[in-house]
Amino acid sequence: MDGSVRLDEVVMRFGDFTAIEKTSLAIGSGEFFSFLGPSGCGKTTLLNIVSGFLTPSEGQVVIGGEPMAGVPVNRRPTAMIFQNLALFPLMSVFENIEFGLEVRGVDKRRRREASERLLALVALEGSGPKRVTELSGGQKQRVAIARALAVEPRVLLLDEPLSALDLKLRQHMRAELKAIQRKTGITFIYITHDQGEALTMSDRVAVMSAGRIQQVADPMTLYREPATGFVAAFVGENNRIQGRVIDREGERVRLDGGALGELAGRASSETRLANGEAAVLFVRPEHLRPVAAGVAGPRFDTEIEAVHFEGAWIMLETRLVASGEKLRVQLGHEVSRNQADALAVGQRMAFAYDPIDAVVLPDDGSPVLDDDTGEVVESGRAKAGGAHV
Repeated sequence: MDGSVRLDEVVMRFGDFTAIEKTSLAIGSGEFFSFLGPSGCGKTTLLNIVSGFLTPSEGQVVIGGEPMAGVPVNRRPTAMIFQNLALFPLMSVFENIEFGLEVRGVDKRRRREASERLLALVALEGSGPKRVTELSGGQKQRVAIARALAVEPRVLLLDEPLSALDLKLRQHMRAELKAIQRKTGITFIYITHDQGEALTMSDRVAVMSAGRIQQVADPMTLYREPATGFVAAFVGENNRIQGRVIDREGERVRLDGGALGELAGRASSETRLANGEAAVLFVRPEHLRPVAAGVAGPRFDTEIEAVHFEGAWIMLETRLVASGEKLRVQLGHEVSRNQADALAVGQRMAFAYDPIDAVVLPDDGSPVLDDDTGEVVESGRAKAGGAHV
């Protein structure tokens, strides 16, 4: 069955507010595709347009090659798993899974065969007679998946279904969801603000901001080759340092970082950067390494403000001596053990990076994100010479 989904110039307005700017996108049949972005960026609105709960102001949705204009929710080849799961607490697991089939007039024997087969698929054999209230959080998630799959959708829509789970269970369910998607071959369209979920499970990810898709790519490309400043800042942690282009040779770009001196990074062949143009260098915390005084090449002189032990690594919160802006540094234990005496609040340390690990993008006024929450706190350009994570 063709589970491909296509958005053709879809726009969604609510009165004077445009929730979704003109969007065209193709999702392949059998693909695990995620929409990733902060709260309010429009990702759930897009999911509701695909499901039929919302009718776009402009454009159309095509599923399996068939336009969905005028096709109601219950006649679309889709099923949805909501954030709150919407299971029936007074029904048994069997009854929950079989509910959609019963509504469609499927006889009792075939309903029970289907529910037992799906319970095996989600590793809940023998749980059919139990009440939903007897299940753990992870088991409820699996029942919700089984119920959605019972109606044999070509496309399964998932609206942040793991957000209420604790960290370890959430990580476990990521693997479970991916395995189920691979076994069934059904197209999964997943909504999340958690980049770990999107990067771990997805074949491709669309990063959204303010009703626009910023970039669509596989997880590794998103992380290593962000196309916009917003993607660079939102996907993973990044230090954001502004400057102006001195010159460019191939992918290598030299920047005037003001008080920070000359900096260097790389830009893809698709990135246009003119000499003298405002630009932003993004360097991830894990790509910074301690260096001794006098070492040549791009470097940052900092003062440590906080030291966070995070198990597999140590995260340093520092301030750039030259500009007073923040710089985050992630050190593995092998490095941090050798630098143990220097890792104290108030100590000064210098950090270098390999320019091939730093991405340079035009200063397009991408929103600045909060250091802790990742939510948008400021639009437009930050001051020159500053660094934001």
